[in-house]
Amino acid sequence: MSRRRSAAVTAASFLLVTGAVITAAPAAFASAPGGVHAGDRNSDFNGDGYDDVLTGAPGGTDGGHEGSGYVTVQYGSVNGMGTATAAPRGRTAVFSQSTAGVPGTAEAGDGFGTAVATGDLDADGYDDAIVAAPGEDVDSTRNAGRVTVLYGSSSGLTAARSVTVGASLPKADAGFGLALAAARFADGAQGDVLAVAHREGAVLYTYGAGTLKITDRIDTVGAPGGAAIQPASLTTGNYDGDGRADLVVSGRSLEEDGTGQSAVYAGGADGLTYVRDLGGGSATASGDINNDGYDDVVYGRPDHPDDLHEPLTGGTVGVYFGGADGLKGVDEYGTVAQAWTQDTAGVPGTGELGDGFGADVSLADVDADGYDDLVVGAPGEDVGTVADAGGVWVLRGSANGVTAAGVKSYNQDSAGLPGTVEQGDRWGGQVRLADTNRDGRSELLAAAPAENTSDGVVWVLPATASGTTADGSWSYGGASLGAPGTDARFGAAIDE
Repeated sequence: MSRRRSAAVTAASFLLVTGAVITAAPAAFASAPGGVHAGDRNSDFNGDGYDDVLTGAPGGTDGGHEGSGYVTVQYGSVNGMGTATAAPRGRTAVFSQSTAGVPGTAEAGDGFGTAVATGDLDADGYDDAIVAAPGEDVDSTRNAGRVTVLYGSSSGLTAARSVTVGASLPKADAGFGLALAAARFADGAQGDVLAVAHREGAVLYTYGAGTLKITDRIDTVGAPGGAAIQPASLTTGNYDGDGRADLVVSGRSLEEDGTGQSAVYAGGADGLTYVRDLGGGSATASGDINNDGYDDVVYGRPDHPDDLHEPLTGGTVGVYFGGADGLKGVDEYGTVAQAWTQDTAGVPGTGELGDGFGADVSLADVDADGYDDLVVGAPGEDVGTVADAGGVWVLRGSANGVTAAGVKSYNQDSAGLPGTVEQGDRWGGQVRLADTNRDGRSELLAAAPAENTSDGVVWVLPATASGTTADGSWSYGGASLGAPGTDARFGAAIDE
């Protein structure tokens, strides 16, 4: 059980309820699911070894209900993933609360797909899809929050056996499901443990006897042992190398003028134990940046430059490195080991208020050199005179951590990218690195959920021996996958 800000559950019960919340930052909710290390993640729903891509469209219309939402899955293959329903570019599928076998009923404003994650909860060798519907009402309790699990199989995701879980005591606008993660935190866990964040902490579920049961709670607001945090994102990795996954809960400090804050929980024989607080933000990702065998953490704070409480600027990304003693900064106070902004030497562009640099982040290896690379989205970036067109940066990993050497930056006016910059597109609102063709190099997915008046579009940038490239890039939306595309905000969430 987690020791800090945790209330052990005396009766391991769980309710099949409806509910939801309107989340402030529905972007970087994805975890590093599956196993122990962040690199274990592969979102492999059909067990063929290729990354599959789970995308949320929380504004989508389902059965005539606007904003009820849906998710799509694109299965990887030797040719990567695509939008076709059959080979040669993989397969695709669409799931909503109107899909036969999926619990619940589609209703306007449910926001099914606002947050997504994956993990092998039932330990059958197939990753499962975890989907939050933060606008779901529970009886008369508005926006209480609910999370649905779609189990993987040899044929991919299926609605069979799917379940939904919600707060045992639903609260209005509680944010149940505002962030999701899954990993193996304890020795005795058969499969990955599901962590579901809400506005005051998180609830942990373990699979057993054919269902999910609550096995622990984390209180990040009222319990003693560190700064009070309102969660915004979850990420997992093996930061201390002990063979168990650890959890980072990151969000807004309720004690220090709303600055970014994280709480670190170490996996152990019996589960999670609070370790320490560190700086944080609304987006997080885990990976082994310096290839030393310990996972590292990056956080995005899109409205603040660093941990020194300086005036607001265009945003920052902080880096903490793992080691035998877990995550650490450069001193006992937890100052970040590295801080990156658009004003950092070697990074293209200039930091300006509202850029949102760090609104989303992702870590994976784009060139198969053994170092995980960092992708940063800045959806508020202006391109010339076009406001909030958005931009994306790729910073390379190295033995010394993140480096500006070989940095690349993109916007919709970059040569080779389809489309053109338009005001308010907010390209880079979601970013994800995925190796959908299993060549050891991760392609870049960059979403503009506001594209085409909030229809939402995702761009795919291929990976080569020299890293990410715009050559051969392509784009698609919900309609490309046979789903309702109008105002869907397709790409508002992409599993990490």
